[in-house]
Amino acid sequence: MIPFYPKVSELTLAMRPKLHPLFQQLAEGISEFTFANLYLFRTTHNYSISLLSDNLLLISGENTGSLFFMLPFGLPEQPILEKLFQQFGVMKCVSQSQAENLRTMGYAIVEDRKNFDYLYQRRDLAELTGRKFHKKRNLIKAFLNNYPYEGRPLLEIHKQDALQVLDSWRSMRDEPGDYVAAREALEKAEELQLCGGIYYVEEKPVAYSLGEELSRGKSFVIHFEKASNEYKGLWQFVNQAFASILPDQYETINREQDLGSEGLRKAKLSYNPVGFVKKYNAVSEPL
Repeated sequence: MIPFYPKVSELTLAMRPKLHPLFQQLAEGISEFTFANLYLFRTTHNYSISLLSDNLLLISGENTGSLFFMLPFGLPEQPILEKLFQQFGVMKCVSQSQAENLRTMGYAIVEDRKNFDYLYQRRDLAELTGRKFHKKRNLIKAFLNNYPYEGRPLLEIHKQDALQVLDSWRSMRDEPGDYVAAREALEKAEELQLCGGIYYVEEKPVAYSLGEELSRGKSFVIHFEKASNEYKGLWQFVNQAFASILPDQYETINREQDLGSEGLRKAKLSYNPVGFVKKYNAVSEPL
């Protein structure tokens, strides 16, 4: 099904039964390293997949025309690793442990700050206690006082309503953003086993969240969250409402990266993250 390097294959849904359990066992919690995330952004980054050995997976791709590769399950022997650097140039989504190993091997390591995942205590987002969340609570109170709402699990029967929210979100933007991936995520949520919630105001769908567990079931990552801008406090309400219905087994919520956007960074920092899932880029360069 998955060829051995240097042969490569596109990512297909048929690979999920084999790959999803493997990604679920990764402890670092890097948001890119779930089958659903890789599959949904396969076109965006032109992902290809191959095996370096029975246990080592190679994912290669492009970002604005530049090649890169990722090794979610570990590093191969250095001769093979050097060949990958020669072919692709940059290794992305390097974990903390991989960064340390690569550094000792003589590779140059650079923090990829714009792609750090933001980590929050699930309980913090669900309860919003203390002065640091005062403004968030006020916005949520304004929403609750002004709009009759209902929250429902994002099941297959609500898919068209969620697509309506997504299309509304897209209509308010000049750039498509992650629209294509977000749409496919809704269309194939059942096959990809994504979980979420959808929210209504006076029976009108206005927001949804969609994600999955990672970090061996200790964290939940929000891959997509879309909402209308018509209702003051709606975004803050959805953030808190979805966190409050997640099971206690999830210690943290991963709300992914800010992609270097100052506005997005400010918004994510305003929720007081307890840490980051740090990622690094590595290049072949002598010490």
